[in-house]
Amino acid sequence: MYTLGINAAYHDCSACLVRDGEVIAAAEEERFTRIKHGKRPVPFSTWQLPYHAIDYCLREAGIALADVDHVAYSYDPSLLLGKYNAQATITLPLEPSAHASTEHEDEWLSPWDPLFLSSIVNAPRQLASGAPHHLKKRFRGVRHDGPYQWHFVEHHLAHEASAFLAAPFDDCAVLTMDGRGERATTSYGLYRDRRYRRLRQIDLPHSLGLLYESVTDYLGFLHSSDEYKVMALASYGKPIYADRFHEILQYRGEGAYEVQPADWAALFGPARERGAPFAQLHMDIASSLQVALEETVLKMAHWLHEETGAANLALAGGVALNCVMNARLRDREPFSRVWVQPAAGDAGTALGAALWIDSRQRAGSARRWQMAHAFLGPAYGDDEIEQVLQQSKWRYRRAADLSSEVAQLLMENKVIGWFQGRMEFGPRALGARSILASPLDASMQQRLNQIKDREDFRPVAPVVLEEAAADWFVGGGVSPFMVFVYDVRPDQAERIPAVRHVDGTARIQTINREQNAPYYDLLRAFAQRSGVPVLINTSFNTRGEPVVCTPRDALESFCTTPLDALAIGDFIVEKNG
Repeated sequence: MYTLGINAAYHDCSACLVRDGEVIAAAEEERFTRIKHGKRPVPFSTWQLPYHAIDYCLREAGIALADVDHVAYSYDPSLLLGKYNAQATITLPLEPSAHASTEHEDEWLSPWDPLFLSSIVNAPRQLASGAPHHLKKRFRGVRHDGPYQWHFVEHHLAHEASAFLAAPFDDCAVLTMDGRGERATTSYGLYRDRRYRRLRQIDLPHSLGLLYESVTDYLGFLHSSDEYKVMALASYGKPIYADRFHEILQYRGEGAYEVQPADWAALFGPARERGAPFAQLHMDIASSLQVALEETVLKMAHWLHEETGAANLALAGGVALNCVMNARLRDREPFSRVWVQPAAGDAGTALGAALWIDSRQRAGSARRWQMAHAFLGPAYGDDEIEQVLQQSKWRYRRAADLSSEVAQLLMENKVIGWFQGRMEFGPRALGARSILASPLDASMQQRLNQIKDREDFRPVAPVVLEEAAADWFVGGGVSPFMVFVYDVRPDQAERIPAVRHVDGTARIQTINREQNAPYYDLLRAFAQRSGVPVLINTSFNTRGEPVVCTPRDALESFCTTPLDALAIGDFIVEKNG
């Protein structure tokens, strides 16, 4: 039985294919179209489906869309339409943006919502007939009503399922936090005895994600995209405005919170213009927001633990990509273990929707899959890679011992584009589409930010051999997805200065050989030469670009940036070679 999951309502549109409980493939549309986030999260983009990501998932399984048994779309328009009626009509203002939104429960939340929801309701027809011409072959032979069965899955349920059906737990509490779904913005639940029960949800307009987005916009960043930059900026400030943020973000007890309307300009002065310098005010605002978020979520987690008595916690939703907050949850109890979905944002709802419908259709069957790694995207063989290299006219060589030769380049302080195996699913590069560098020289952080055209305050993250993590990072445990920060051990800090953030932490990735053998072997080879089992790992892209997907993407990025070398499959390309 094949189940196709689709996320398309908001941003980070994506697809996932599940076969009898096992995830075959998952990918974001942006990697194929080269449009960051796939599209902007605006109401009139709802009609866009992730055709390229769907095509890849089907190709990975060797099937066509007509071979799929179930399609799970991670948004349920009936929750806003009431009792869905196929003959219903909608009224759309000629100028929707000229009309104010309403919060009346029985009316449209936004003047754009009729168009937004109509496009979602018509998604089955769009999937059946709207594929781009060059992809149509794999989409033939289907209608809006099948042969597969279509399922609309509530947005937060898709987030929840992406956590409890992927986590390494048979029993766990579940907490999801994002900007918004149909109405829910936060949900609490319990997964036990192969059943899931939602305990509580928080609805619009109260939203941790929308609050963080609003401050992101005020600080001159792109909301629904740059929230992680605000988290990084927070380390340079002091939470002197935390009380003000607690007046805006009010925890009400029993898992409930409210977000009061805020006029940031009235509170803090004019918003920062994009490209303007950062003042201490901006850093202090970011720090205060981060502290208010962490303290509120800790209270929410304590309530959830009291309600469930669970030892384990699984997290999803875009807010769960806040790795500093995640570390506070990990370190300050009450849960013994915390697991975060690596594709915690909306991309992960394609996975969650597919897993949920698969589990419902196979009712009573045992789970057959856990998310031990995120390498669920396309891979390219050496023949295909070499053909691209030959066409490019670049000089290249086949490595006799890839890990040894690349480790030597890293010892020479060269920055390497690393393109190996199946692409990662989710926003983090985890050793398949990465830029790698030595952490031994403190100046490497600034150099990488220049190469990638990133802000100076942005840290770079380390990858460390799993068995050595505790020797380099305080309490360093298994952390394969870069979703937690750890303190760098004081006795090791001078040896890896490039990966130590200003607050003394690092967002680590651990790796073992079973997860990714070439990546692991490279770290081992570097450790043998340097005595340090740590490398810098940052995503293989530049500002505004998605992470590279294909050999051609990798070569184009290599050619247009000051990277020193490219390790692609078994081949090495050097700019001075």
